[in-house]
Amino acid sequence: MMKPKILKTESDYQAALAYVANLMNAAPGSLEEEELELFSVLIEKYEEEHYPIDLPDPIEAIKFRMDQTGLTRKDLIPLIGSQSKVSEVLNRKRPLSLAMIRSLHAGLGIPAEVLLQEPGEKVEACKYDYHDYPFVDMYNEGYFVPFNGTLPEARQYSEELLSNLFTIFQGKQPERVLCKSTEGQMDERALAAWQARALTLAEEQVLPPFNHEKVTPGFIHEVVKLSYYSQGPLMARELLKKRGIPLVLLRHLPHTYLDGASFRSPSGRCVIGITLRHDRLDNFWFTLVHELAHVHLHLANENIAFFDDTDRRTSTSCDLKEDEANELTNDLLIPRESWKRVRASLLNTFRDEPVMRFAEEAQLSPAIIAGRIRFESGDYSHFNSLVGHKKVRTVFNLGSEEV
Repeated sequence: MMKPKILKTESDYQAALAYVANLMNAAPGSLEEEELELFSVLIEKYEEEHYPIDLPDPIEAIKFRMDQTGLTRKDLIPLIGSQSKVSEVLNRKRPLSLAMIRSLHAGLGIPAEVLLQEPGEKVEACKYDYHDYPFVDMYNEGYFVPFNGTLPEARQYSEELLSNLFTIFQGKQPERVLCKSTEGQMDERALAAWQARALTLAEEQVLPPFNHEKVTPGFIHEVVKLSYYSQGPLMARELLKKRGIPLVLLRHLPHTYLDGASFRSPSGRCVIGITLRHDRLDNFWFTLVHELAHVHLHLANENIAFFDDTDRRTSTSCDLKEDEANELTNDLLIPRESWKRVRASLLNTFRDEPVMRFAEEAQLSPAIIAGRIRFESGDYSHFNSLVGHKKVRTVFNLGSEEV
């Protein structure tokens, strides 16, 4: 007589099979029959764990259900799409999308685990609807690399593409702080998509370890001093790289009104993104230093993401953290005492020569000084030759179709 126990090894399993064979002729209601039932359960459990039965092939399951119910390929069009898509799916030339799986599960009653090829898996409600995102812009900007299908195909698989895009957050998507735009309401879904792509591009960079304690006002001042050089933006990106901070240049999406952003990656690295929405040197330097100010002041421990329209710099639209970043940015770009000394004369003359002279004295880009005068005076008709229109993309060797 074999003592019943959990079967853990192949020898246990074989012994149980042999013992059950001797019990097959057990009389109804006998102790042997009870043993037979008990060992059958133990054997079944072992086989489920060690000899799982493969799920039926999803395409064969569809064809089987068609034969069962007398459906034609034409009947699958409402569930899969066009006649050509039905043909491609049944001929294994097009994979099933989540949208198709959801429709086939509901329409034909095929188990979700068969269509998904995942034991015990269920079809969840649609998590991402491409209508909620600037999907065409995202497709054109390469958000879904390595997918290389057409736009209609991207829409067909949009749920998968969007889901894959957002996996970069690893479930740690930070709280957003929005410096509200003067132009309109920021589209938060578009911002989330932009952030996911920026983070993906940042993670692709090979960088040394990041140490937040080294992002000091002194370090940011070093970055500002690079503005004096014609290749300053490139030099700044290289300096940030050496400190383990990826600088990502990524075109803004519609209705984001975004100039720059700063946030932590799931691994704890600080990321800075700039859109070059305004391709001007004054805007580039203010945005870069503003985001570095956020890194220094606010991103040591908190899981926050700052999204900034740097044309709007007052407390009427931004919270206290934005005011703090703006104040530090202004002081780091042009030291407060120096600015007090020249401010009145520069704002009263609107002449290029004094701006150039002060820029040389301070060893700064004249664009920074010209931009400050334009902002504080509210008059943007002056210094068009000094603020560096269309210079940033040129420095980074970016075409008009890039960033």
